[in-house]
Amino acid sequence: MTFSVWAPARDRVQVRVDGQDHEMTAGDGGWWHADVEGTDYAFMVDGEALPDPRSRWQPNGVHEASRVYDHSAFEWTDSGWTGRPLQGAVIYELHIGTFTAGGTFDAAVEKLDHLVELGITHVEVMPVNAFDGVAGWGYDGVLWGAVHEPYGGPDGFKRFVDACHGRGLAVLLDVVYNHLGPSGAYLDRFGPYFAGRNDWGPGLNLDGPDSDEVRRYVVDNAVGWLRDYHVDGLRLDAVHALVDRSAVHVLEQMASEVDALSAGLGRPLVLIAESDLNDARLVTAREAGGYGLDAQWADDLHHALHVALSGETFGYYPDFEGALKETLEGVFLHAGTWSSFRHRHHGRPVDKRLPGYRFLAYLQNHDQIGNRAVGDRLNASVSPGRLAVGAAIVFCSPYTPMLFMGEEWAASTPWQFFASFPDPELAEAVRTGRRREFARHGWGESEVPDPMDPATVERSTLRWDEVGLERHRAVLELYRSLIALRRSRPELADPRLDRFRVDVVGDVLVLHRGSLRVVGNLGGDAEVELSGPGEVLLASAEAKVVGQVAHLPAESFAVVQLSG
Repeated sequence: MTFSVWAPARDRVQVRVDGQDHEMTAGDGGWWHADVEGTDYAFMVDGEALPDPRSRWQPNGVHEASRVYDHSAFEWTDSGWTGRPLQGAVIYELHIGTFTAGGTFDAAVEKLDHLVELGITHVEVMPVNAFDGVAGWGYDGVLWGAVHEPYGGPDGFKRFVDACHGRGLAVLLDVVYNHLGPSGAYLDRFGPYFAGRNDWGPGLNLDGPDSDEVRRYVVDNAVGWLRDYHVDGLRLDAVHALVDRSAVHVLEQMASEVDALSAGLGRPLVLIAESDLNDARLVTAREAGGYGLDAQWADDLHHALHVALSGETFGYYPDFEGALKETLEGVFLHAGTWSSFRHRHHGRPVDKRLPGYRFLAYLQNHDQIGNRAVGDRLNASVSPGRLAVGAAIVFCSPYTPMLFMGEEWAASTPWQFFASFPDPELAEAVRTGRRREFARHGWGESEVPDPMDPATVERSTLRWDEVGLERHRAVLELYRSLIALRRSRPELADPRLDRFRVDVVGDVLVLHRGSLRVVGNLGGDAEVELSGPGEVLLASAEAKVVGQVAHLPAESFAVVQLSG
């Protein structure tokens, strides 16, 4: 077989295959090749054996030899899978290592029927690329094409995707192209992969000399997940940190190639961005001057909902106080307006001709829970009634709803930041840095969980026995009912933003959804005059309609069908 590696500035490269070193021959464009038979291999650079930057399998960790992996050897059973569109989707974000006590792909498969019964259409899996250590969030990956071995490796991930497809669930994979982790990032030993740094580590050389192969490294990786692992879409982490001044941004290049792959495979493939730019050009069609991505996370929506439900106004939240109507209708609060925590104007308005499904709405996600000092979920401090109102707003909005694992039953487990770097010095640096960061915001260092303690992972692992408890079962039934209602009433999934309006009457919000009204009360007992008589389709806390008046107990909601 042929082993290849890109190392344009090297005068000599060898490949060590099953313990034997072999000379490689320089080819065009800085690529080196060698025809050798074997299984485990590493590239010899400056006398050091390094894993393949394009490794498909790292059975012994990110510092050790790569292993040959044949994608064609896996026996798929999803030949009839035609995919699921993003329109009308309900997304469920999960972390393989803490979704179940087993912490593997196979263990996660055992819980997929729960997601089907809940009404989920797309499962979004947090990063599964190889990172140093056993436990971690996955955003410190260093070998992007290799699946983390403790989760089950490449075959384990394929079994998971295959099982999802067998149940009608599409799979979205979280991928990180904006930086590499602090341990095992050997790319710069091979070539000019890096250029500058961002908040998390070294950034990629996307527009400098020799950047063509770096861009191919990114785009080929994205296409590989979709093609070789049958994944249905990617969530692109923090794309605002991708510095690319090329005429064709790497995201536009990726979107173009993914569209071509989608046409060839005959199933929809989606790209969803996380972005701090507040710029809808990311999800605007390429022919209209955009990048052509399919959707993006809408953090401003989260922030406005969080403030309205929790009353918290620290950090970046002060700008979002009283901004729920504006943000629900416009997606971005900061749309060319002043951002106090950035100390500048930020963002641009969303064109209302864009469909709402291109923006993801959520009460919680891994970042908004895990980046709190103690990883506390919203239900740890917000009443069940207010949470129910928040859920009704998300699921009855024109946006694509997403929930974070365990949210659907108000899980008692926190979701805390954790890692497991074997290097003691790196582990201590992460531990100390985390505590100092939150100490600046008033937390005592002893209050911040030790990210290197296995107990932090254990605390963050879902307790599935809670699902059967009454107080959790009631929340689960509410989520099931809201999702079922959204799927049965087309008005609730209607993505047309130019037909969506929100009225605010004191502590009451009224979402106009065709002939439906979603009335949410975040205050005390309230009465709201409707534009006509109506029938309650779904309600909490015995909310009701009498004639043309909605009667809402404190912290309740009602979805009302207007007659006539």
